[in-house]
Amino acid sequence: MVNVKIDISDFSLSLIKQKALIWANQQSEVVCYLDSNEYAEDKYSRYECLLAVGAEHELKVDVTGEAFEQLNEFSELHNNWLFGYLNYDLKNELENLKSLNDDALGFPELYFFVPSYLFLFHNDNELEILSFHESPSLIWSSVLLVNPLYDKALYDVLLSQKISESEYLRIVDKIKQHVIDGDTYELNFCQEFLAHNVEVNPLGLFLKMNRIAQAPFAAYFKRLQHHLLCGSPERFLAKKDNKLISQPIKGTIKRGKNFKEDSMLKSKLENSQKDKAENVMIVDLVRNDLAKTCCSGSVKVEELFAVYKFEKVFQMISTVVGTLKSDQHWLNAVKEAFPMGSMTGAPKIISMKLIERYEKSKRGLYAGAVGYVTPERDFDFNVVIRSLFYNDSNKNLSFQVGGAIVFDSDPQSEYNECLLKSLTMIEALSL
Repeated sequence: MVNVKIDISDFSLSLIKQKALIWANQQSEVVCYLDSNEYAEDKYSRYECLLAVGAEHELKVDVTGEAFEQLNEFSELHNNWLFGYLNYDLKNELENLKSLNDDALGFPELYFFVPSYLFLFHNDNELEILSFHESPSLIWSSVLLVNPLYDKALYDVLLSQKISESEYLRIVDKIKQHVIDGDTYELNFCQEFLAHNVEVNPLGLFLKMNRIAQAPFAAYFKRLQHHLLCGSPERFLAKKDNKLISQPIKGTIKRGKNFKEDSMLKSKLENSQKDKAENVMIVDLVRNDLAKTCCSGSVKVEELFAVYKFEKVFQMISTVVGTLKSDQHWLNAVKEAFPMGSMTGAPKIISMKLIERYEKSKRGLYAGAVGYVTPERDFDFNVVIRSLFYNDSNKNLSFQVGGAIVFDSDPQSEYNECLLKSLTMIEALSL
């Protein structure tokens, strides 16, 4: 790939990112945009933003069975940048599990590609453009000509719940009984909100949603008819040299209307014993997952119960790190930690079986991961939550939200937390 580096300190960063994304969307049916939204509290992000456009080579897997093996072969064959996603239902390849619930979207189980064009927004106001084809300088000139006045995406979409409120409350009580019986300690239970026959502009909708959420792991992913519009605050797993980093989230509370209320709500989350109990259960699970591929004694909790501020909510986040063994392939680290414990529960396998029993929708890409792999085989993957999913072929639009159910969960409070987590998507879809 040919590259050029450009000093963009005299430009509006948000404007250049938007122009580049609009340009990319016009150029190709394959686009992956990963935006940190200038979130200063994330000390592990290697880039401010990455934009991968067009597929020189691609791997699409529709049925689980050998997806990870195929990705391994694809990675070995193409020693280049890789961008892509892992569908939650790859769990069936890793364990003796099934996914038989309704799927309104039909995303592939796994998709990765080597981009034709790559924009790397470094953290020092430098933009690097890499290209297999046109001159990067010509691409930059084309980006500057893009009109950023994009569709404002004013929609009035009516979504229906796959699980009614009353049914949700009953299911939470059933899950709590499983906790009492000792089947599980904590289970992440989710529900889908779905609309049929919806005409939307996915990129315009993402731009609106990204302005609302300003999430540190935001993503716009397009391949043909499938669109992911992601406002995730959570990192699943990253690798920097031989260091692995996982940052599970457990614990959510809304932001206040003023400084005093904001401080009070943050303090309430910081001192919530229920949220700390949920968080530490998943931290223990993540420690166990990382220990499978890390050097003995290297897995440590770098940060426990830290409360981070986002546009709509406060989140309790812990950071678990470890040193990857020299004989372990990068993909092994991903496999052994997937799906992420924050979206399953503990113990993981029985929790996933109960999730399949009580949820009404196939998760698909929801609770999966999207991210990048460098030529040196470092990587960074998010957790696909706070996201809209759109199939431009069947015109189905949906999002899923959920939370951790434990012994002392109050069903109504858990339901209200789901609604809190849906605020960004609902606001983006509202007039």
